Amino acid sequence: MNCVICKEGLYMDGLTTVVLTKGDSSIIIKGVPAQICDLCGEYTLDSATTELVMAMAKEAFDKGAEVEIRRFAA
Repeated sequence: MNCVICKEGLYMDGLTTVVLTKGDSSIIIKGVPAQICDLCGEYTLDSATTELVMAMAKEAFDKGAEVEIRRFAA
């Protein structure tokens, strides 16, 4: 499938870092499985991975973490 951003690259399986921010809080999640464009680096996550990432973010935001760095674990 061609990249939705650059329109030229192809998605490849890989691991990425996801950064989410809400207000003054940020969470960095490393090692997230994704489809990553081989040209521009844009990534997409499948729905199951997205749910896990969002749950990790909610947990960090709910406890008021200013910055939290976590490793993805499926």
